[in-house]
Amino acid sequence: MSQPVAIGVDLGGTLVRVGVFNLDGQLLCQNETSIASVGPVNGLSLIEHLIRESLDSVNFPTLLGIGIGCTGPLDTIRGLINNPYTLEGWNNIPIVERLNTTFNVPVRLENDADAAALGEYWQGAGRDAKRLYAVTVGTGVGTSLIIDGKIYRGVDGSHPEGGHQLIDPNGPECYCGHRGCWESLISGSAISNQAKSMPTMDARSIADAARTGDPAAIAIMQKAARNFSLGIINIISFFVPDVLVLSGGVMKSSDLFLPTLEKALKTPNPMVPFDRVHILPATLGYYAGLYGGAYMILSEAK
Repeated sequence: MSQPVAIGVDLGGTLVRVGVFNLDGQLLCQNETSIASVGPVNGLSLIEHLIRESLDSVNFPTLLGIGIGCTGPLDTIRGLINNPYTLEGWNNIPIVERLNTTFNVPVRLENDADAAALGEYWQGAGRDAKRLYAVTVGTGVGTSLIIDGKIYRGVDGSHPEGGHQLIDPNGPECYCGHRGCWESLISGSAISNQAKSMPTMDARSIADAARTGDPAAIAIMQKAARNFSLGIINIISFFVPDVLVLSGGVMKSSDLFLPTLEKALKTPNPMVPFDRVHILPATLGYYAGLYGGAYMILSEAK
């Protein structure tokens, strides 16, 4: 009998990745392709093709289901993508129904931050942590809370947005409608936008310049580190997770952020056990969403 497997799909604004996993959580194969500006009609066909191609490469296994982590907004209850912002034209797209009809297996859809957090819980830095909080700092800031292997949801199944907690009411405007939310202060885009005197420089270049002693770059990164620390302290105060996992492109410059955070966490606080929260780098990298997608299916198949 062919081996049972689950498919994990990571659907972003630029790339779509597909991975095939066995019951032990081993990634058997992975394929990816660009989906930028493809549109939903061709995009869904492209995803189906990648899934078939991936299954063929592992000798036609028994498919248990498909788990999708997708950039939001989403309607996870009805299985819809409602994201014309980073997926142009993808508004009210019934991806769950489409893949369920095509492959005749269970299909699950979650926010990409939730999927990545599930992956880190299952096979990554937060493996089997009772309470895991994940923070991804890249172009934006994504957050997720996993409790006993399940995603914490808000009212009507909504995804809480820790990246839009308010840090500085006098800060820059954000597309969320507020000023000075966490994302508008520490994301890669936010750091780049602060480099008024250094045009065309992205967050990574600014971090490199700070390491070489550039005063303007140092000031930008110090400010970002302080705001990063404020957000992390808030999260720990609110949730006191066993493990807090950090990932994303900006966190590749964690050497410029963590000393400020460590200093802040050493401030005595009799109310919150900051010293008992393990703050760890993510270990699955770009594949975290794939692992999380597969876990959505395999956790239900147990």
